[in-house]
Amino acid sequence: MAKRVPPPEWAPYVRKLGLELHRRRIEAGLSQEQLAAAAGITRATYAQLEKGLSRPEVSANPSLYTLVALSNVLHIEVTELIPAGAPDVSAWR
Repeated sequence: MAKRVPPPEWAPYVRKLGLELHRRRIEAGLSQEQLAAAAGITRATYAQLEKGLSRPEVSANPSLYTLVALSNVLHIEVTELIPAGAPDVSAWR
């Protein structure tokens, strides 16, 4: 099965997610390490999410489980992390 290639609009969209994660983490007074550990992910993984990346030059696509875990630690609804204006992903191949 071929990998799907995200549309060009995906990268700026997940960067917005990363900015929101960063803002909420700072508001909560948590370090990246504290938030990541409490959510059950590594600090490196979390740091990449704040950058909107899953690895260098590859846009993030965090699992729903990860987003729910982060929102639980931040004491917010997962919908508060998701940016408005989601790109049209129907064209992914």
